[in-house]
Amino acid sequence: MKKRLILFTVVTFYTLISFAQTAPVTVDVCVYGGSSAGVIAAYTAKKMGKSVILIEPGRHLGGLTTGGLGYTDIGNKYAISGIARDYYRRIGKHYGKFEQWIFEPHVAEDLYREYVKRADVNVVYSYRLVSVKKQNGSIQSITLEPSTAQSGGNRTLNAKMFLDCTYEGDLMAKAGVSYTVGREDNKMYNETFNGFQLLNKHQFVDGVDPYKIPGKPESGLLWGISTGKVLPAGTGNKQVQAYNFRICLTSDPANRIPITKPEGYDSTRYELLLRAIDKNPKLAFNTILKPDKMPNQKTDINNNGPFSTDMIGVNYDFPEASYERRAEIQREHELYNKGLLYFIGHDPRMRKDIQTEMLKYGYPKDEYTDSGNWSTQMYVREARRMIGEYVMTQANCQGREVVSDGVGMAAYTMDSHNCQRIVIEKDGQKMVKNEGNVEEGGFPPYPISYRCLIPKASECKNLLVPVCLSASHIAYGSIRMEPVFMVLAQSSAIAASMAIDGKTSVQAVDVAKLQNTLKANPLADGSTPEILVDNDDEAHVTRTGDWTRDNNPKGAYGPSYFTTKGAGEALKTIRFTPDVAKAGMYQVYMYFPKLAGASPTTTITVSDGNQTKNLTIRESDIRVEGQTSGEWVSLGSVNLSSGKKSYVDVSTKDTNGIVVADAVLFVPK
Repeated sequence: MKKRLILFTVVTFYTLISFAQTAPVTVDVCVYGGSSAGVIAAYTAKKMGKSVILIEPGRHLGGLTTGGLGYTDIGNKYAISGIARDYYRRIGKHYGKFEQWIFEPHVAEDLYREYVKRADVNVVYSYRLVSVKKQNGSIQSITLEPSTAQSGGNRTLNAKMFLDCTYEGDLMAKAGVSYTVGREDNKMYNETFNGFQLLNKHQFVDGVDPYKIPGKPESGLLWGISTGKVLPAGTGNKQVQAYNFRICLTSDPANRIPITKPEGYDSTRYELLLRAIDKNPKLAFNTILKPDKMPNQKTDINNNGPFSTDMIGVNYDFPEASYERRAEIQREHELYNKGLLYFIGHDPRMRKDIQTEMLKYGYPKDEYTDSGNWSTQMYVREARRMIGEYVMTQANCQGREVVSDGVGMAAYTMDSHNCQRIVIEKDGQKMVKNEGNVEEGGFPPYPISYRCLIPKASECKNLLVPVCLSASHIAYGSIRMEPVFMVLAQSSAIAASMAIDGKTSVQAVDVAKLQNTLKANPLADGSTPEILVDNDDEAHVTRTGDWTRDNNPKGAYGPSYFTTKGAGEALKTIRFTPDVAKAGMYQVYMYFPKLAGASPTTTITVSDGNQTKNLTIRESDIRVEGQTSGEWVSLGSVNLSSGKKSYVDVSTKDTNGIVVADAVLFVPK
């Protein structure tokens, strides 16, 4: 712990000294916002040979990835590529695995610091945007002010290219770029899940009374219930989906700080939770708080059920609010979340089994050590969204419209949290309901257009926006995942570098060249790319016997996998043949989805073109963690010669049950 604090102090001191000059600072690329996307963008741009400065208004790097969201929203790991994938591989190395998507906050932040240190990125903490100067449709400079009480005045920064990697889109907005806030009407983009949605997930059961005195409207509404009306499904409005904190607690007594009553605590704010439990006895600790398990007895707690950590309806003005007002809103969310934890653990009316579980947890001593063991990053799920050259919509998510200029992929469910809590009448009875939650999936990974990362050419020619990108509310709900932001940030940084080299605008970047660069140099460091052979790669996969392609099944790597029955039938095989451009030692992995009825063992043959070895993979040894239903399993190291001489076979030999063939990965050592 002491080592981490020393590292942060050194980095902060160095960067402030380098920025504490009254003369304007000039660089090739300015990245505003030290989120997960900001770090990867700055790292990439520096690897592309550009001078870079990364501006972070706060004190920490990594945004939500380091702010408590350790139970990573993935969707389908196939969608995560390049440096983002490298990040989760390095997280895995820390925990003794090939790849890992669940982690402690301090581990995540230490790794982001390692990236900026490796690339020698100049990071400036505790400065925030004041104004933007434009000329001839391009940003010339930005003016920054200290965001804390530190000494020093405003500073000016000049750059050829700018990237807005904030969750709020402040640089984009001050640059005069078009954007929207809230939910579009379904009619705008011919969608079905945008706008007003009164659905059944994370919903109160019927009959929960909304009034302070049950049955008496004249007593007023309980805290958190609005006077909003039921509207036709799909009606647009400016309401923003709810925010919360992703809460890191610990059940380790040696590392646990008790949860105490927070400032301004008011138990009446949580009255609805008691009524929800009373009407639905199935509600339990794990269905109220969703305490997903992190390493070392820690949690990533997210919203769950009808009444939880989401502070519904309090964030509407956050996207466009002043810095001071945003700080107030964040503080309100912090106190609400801390109050909820205290209420569950200490209110005498709380059901005892729920209270007992809550009292097992406390704040971790070794996390957020400079902010009272509480994250400084609120979960800003959605704020401004750019209206750019192209708008991603529900049609893109569901594959009805497929772009050809993809520079990243998304794979998560179209996901919106609730936007308001209202009173409805049903069968003559008034009751409370949540409105706005949508969770619609069932589609494979899909490409994200380069054009949704750039403004219209008439608005700004040297800005890229990989976080507050151009998408409808419901499409953004599928795209807005931390690993995806990192992928899009890498693409944006390369595009910025290409625009500088070509002395052109971001709109004129050769997207085909950008796509080729991402493929040929995925880690932006000139290293040999890994080789993926997916089951859908017909040029490199051959089958013998009867196999069934299962399209978009849960746990697949990519759009599909092949399955067959193994017991008592003729031998069936699937061969994965890599096209090796550079000979050398490779670590070989096979992806195994967890399937009901899977064969207890799978027979694998690995060949380097000269020698073969047979392996037996035991289904019981495959351990899957996090939001995924599959895992990479090592098949050992192989010295591969160039060409198509090597292969990996999956066969039904000695199997008894369902055999799956999905993807094989060859990682250069």
